[in-house]
Amino acid sequence: MLKTGLLLAASFAGVQLMSAKIEGGKAPADYTKQIETWRAQRVERLKSPNGWLSLIGLHWLKDGKNTVGSAKDNDVVLAKGPSRLGTITLKDGKATIELDAKAAASIDGKPEKSAVLLDDSHEKPTTIAFGTASFYLIDRNGKKGLRVKDSEAQTRKQFLGIDNYAIDPSWRIEAKWEAYQPPHTLEIPTVLGTVDKMPVPGKAVFERDGKKYELLPVLEEKDAKELFFIFADRTSGKDTYGAGRFLYADMPKDGKVVIDFNKAYNPPCAFTPHATCPLAPPENRLDLTITAGEKKYRGSHH
Repeated sequence: MLKTGLLLAASFAGVQLMSAKIEGGKAPADYTKQIETWRAQRVERLKSPNGWLSLIGLHWLKDGKNTVGSAKDNDVVLAKGPSRLGTITLKDGKATIELDAKAAASIDGKPEKSAVLLDDSHEKPTTIAFGTASFYLIDRNGKKGLRVKDSEAQTRKQFLGIDNYAIDPSWRIEAKWEAYQPPHTLEIPTVLGTVDKMPVPGKAVFERDGKKYELLPVLEEKDAKELFFIFADRTSGKDTYGAGRFLYADMPKDGKVVIDFNKAYNPPCAFTPHATCPLAPPENRLDLTITAGEKKYRGSHH
C-alpha cells in the first residue's frame, strides 16, 4: 500500500521528477548535464510552496468527532490557522468535515462549508485551505490522518540545499534483470512502525569491485511505469541518511535494468518529522559503499 503513502504524496510534492530517458550501456556524452538538470529540478520541486519542506503537521484522527483548530482545547491542534476551523467526523473509514461558520477557509478552492474528505489514495484528495496553510486526508493501512502544509513553513524558509557526491558515471550501472514469475512480495517497514507488503517483479543483479550485489524493487501501483528501489548501504548513517535512500529506474529492457545511483535521493523524512516514509528492507541493505547521489541533509531535522 505504498501507493497511498509515497507515490501519491510524492506526486503532490513533486518528488518524482521529469528527466530525459537514458538508455542502458555507456553513459551519453551529455550525462553530467542531465544529472545536473535532474538535481536542479529535484531542489526546485522540494522547496516549492507545496513541497515536502512545507509540512508543519501530521495528526491522526480518532473514530467519531474530531474538533480541529489552533486553539489548545481542540482534538486536533493545528500549528497555524483559525482557533476553530471545524469538525471532522470519522465513521466506518469515511471522513466528513463541517467547517465552523466563522472560519475563513475553503474546500478545494470553493467557499463551501461541508464535504466528504477524499484521502490520498485518490488522484486529488480534498484540500482544506486557510491562509497560507492547508491540509488533506491521508490513509495508512486504514488509519486516517491530516497532513498539514504551510507555504511559510520555517523548514522551507530555512532550507539549506542538498549536498551530493560528485557525479560519477561509473555508478550508472547496467544490471542484469531476473524476473519473478509470478511476482514475489516484499515486506517494507515504515517510520510509523507498520509494514507494507509490496509486489516485487524481479531483482537487479550487478557487480562492483568484483563482488555481486542484488537489489529488489517494488511496484507502487499495478500499472507502474517505473521500478522503485528503497536501499541502504555502508554510507547510511554516516555520509548519507541513516534510514536509506530512494531510487527510481525505468522498466527492464532486454534483460537489463539501468540503476543510476547518481539519482539516489533522500526520503521526505530526512527533511521533516511529519512524513510517513518507507524504510530500506533487510534485503536491500548492501554491504557496499555507494559514493553517489544525495548526502545527509545539513538542516535541523536530520
